[in-house]
Amino acid sequence: MTALVTERSRAVLTALDAVRDPELDEPITTLGFVSTCVVSAAGDAVVRLRLPTYFCAPNFAFLMVADAYDVVSALPEVRSADVALEDHFAADQINAGVAARAGFVASFAGEAVDELDELRRTFVTKAMLAGTDQVCRQLMAAGTDRGDLTGLTLGDVPASTELDRLLRRRAELGLRTDPAAPLLIDPGTGTAITGAGAPKYLGMARLTRTGIEANTGICRGMLRHRYAETGAGEEAEG
Repeated sequence: MTALVTERSRAVLTALDAVRDPELDEPITTLGFVSTCVVSAAGDAVVRLRLPTYFCAPNFAFLMVADAYDVVSALPEVRSADVALEDHFAADQINAGVAARAGFVASFAGEAVDELDELRRTFVTKAMLAGTDQVCRQLMAAGTDRGDLTGLTLGDVPASTELDRLLRRRAELGLRTDPAAPLLIDPGTGTAITGAGAPKYLGMARLTRTGIEANTGICRGMLRHRYAETGAGEEAEG
């Protein structure tokens, strides 16, 4: 493999880092969902994706394949993008639909009635709640009283990778990310969570985080059982 091809393959993998499993809120690369990523000297990219089971939800799978196609084809060093899902019961429909830029409903004619924008927002909302819990846990571990969390703004939170991630999810939802914005907010309205509503909100955020983490562990285990080979760009579990 030439240095140019290697460099282009790395650029594609870096771009794929931005594609997340919608339910797990983790990059498909670090999860091991990218089985192969090859770019020719002419800039023709071939990416193959895989999932933990043959029957993973087709709407989740469609989102990942479509997002992967978008980020790969947008790279200036890529002349053509061939992105496809393998070993999945709906792979033919998904791959054909993504290649034709047909959308989910057209790809599953007679089966799907809605596009996936609302589904995507639902999972970004869950990711925002989970991220809020991660940030709050760090604050409480550093000595902040649980009851004082409602008075904090984003500017009161020390810099961290968890805060950066939370800010990105809030931005995706169109919510405030400025330093004066309240830390605890309703993900639907953006209004601050105060008083008696805080314990329930924090409990929901904690349950959301633990649920995502549990599902992530299950999916990682199933993928390891299904495939012996490490995925392209996959990282070892922490």
